[in-house]
Amino acid sequence: MARRSIMSEKLKMELAEELGVADVVRAEGGFGNVSSRNCGNLVRLAIQRAGNAMV
Repeated sequence: MARRSIMSEKLKMELAEELGVADVVRAEGGFGNVSSRNCGNLVRLAIQRAGNAMV
């Protein structure tokens, strides 16, 4: 069964740009080689944005 992503690819790339890891994502064709620390930062940033949107 395929997993459905909560975040759109567009949002993920926006966050990756903001964190400075978009070049790695583009070069590798995905988020597989992004460090776990940066992936955690990406999730944290997404949660912050969602929280700000609710206010």
